[in-house]
Amino acid sequence: MASSTRASTAINIRYNYSMNTNIDINSNDPSIVAGRYWHYLDDGRIQCDLCPRACKLKEGQRALCFVRARQNNQIVLTTYGRSSGFCVDPIEKKPLNHFYPGTPILSFGTAGCNLACKFCQNWDMSKSRQMDTLADRALPQTLAQAAKKLGCSSIAYTYNDPVIFLEYAVDTAKACQQLGIYSVAVTAAYMTDQAREEFFQYMDAANVDLKAFSEKFYWKITGGHLQEVLETLIYIKHHTNTWLELTTLLIPDENDSEQELHAMTQWIVEHLGVDVPIHFTAFHPDWKMLDKTRTPASTLYKAREIALKNGIRYAYTGNISDVHTGSTYCHHCGQLLIGRAGYTITAWNLTNGHCSACHTACAGHFADKAGHWGSRRLPVRLQQQ
Repeated sequence: MASSTRASTAINIRYNYSMNTNIDINSNDPSIVAGRYWHYLDDGRIQCDLCPRACKLKEGQRALCFVRARQNNQIVLTTYGRSSGFCVDPIEKKPLNHFYPGTPILSFGTAGCNLACKFCQNWDMSKSRQMDTLADRALPQTLAQAAKKLGCSSIAYTYNDPVIFLEYAVDTAKACQQLGIYSVAVTAAYMTDQAREEFFQYMDAANVDLKAFSEKFYWKITGGHLQEVLETLIYIKHHTNTWLELTTLLIPDENDSEQELHAMTQWIVEHLGVDVPIHFTAFHPDWKMLDKTRTPASTLYKAREIALKNGIRYAYTGNISDVHTGSTYCHHCGQLLIGRAGYTITAWNLTNGHCSACHTACAGHFADKAGHWGSRRLPVRLQQQ
């Protein structure tokens, strides 16, 4: 397998549209399938119940996420089996530091999003209203087979939020289970309680983007609400077997105050526990927030310090290069457990998931040895035969 970050590979797998177990709304377009979680309103509209936006649609209208629409008097997903691209990444890029470190993960997303973050770092996909963005096709079994052939232990539903393509993600996760491939959701977790129960039943790990810890920020900057996200986090931690990590992108003068960071990390300890890792990452100007400066490294270090002081055992910095704050340490004796230089594993001092020095368990899912994928990024084309 090529090691260059600009290299790519192609996987030839025969497509079989019978893998789609949803109702085919338009026989001429297999990417349009029946959606779940909706109901009729008295005024003739249909309400989408997938996320708290509760979009109310007349025939032919699309929801805010753009990929869900009303067609033939029901809600449909319009991007089933269609992707904005496929790439093999290091799992640390999701970021997940405690879920089979060093292993490769096949990443893909679709288009659209149910939030409207002004700082979106993947806006070309999540804000896309052009179906041409979805240049690649792959049905669930195709993706699972591709991950197996590429030597990936996991598949990531990422780039845009997998909540909005729930039917596609769940069917893919089911196909992955049959081949021993893990499913990883990279999500903002803005969803209803009905949808989260099904979705996380099939996710082995998740990195949830906890964007801030104030309702003002959520409403002003993302167009969403904080409480629903907190409820989803509690559900994941206490009612599923999904491994959970958190990410907060710190934006200068928006969500980086010490007061807010104290409140956030204290809430995490109280409601999720001390073993949920958190990644504090640096903002760079993008999309509709070009007037802000980049996050200084000192802000990330302060956030990490606050998290550790408040009892969180595993706190990391991201989008900056720092070997110390990107590595994992034993919370009991301080031993370096997993050394990292960027996305590359440089040290491994775990034995059966325990510190090799004091034998204290490290929270997470670990193999006997670290993976060796490193920082490579390998674009993949899934070619139809």
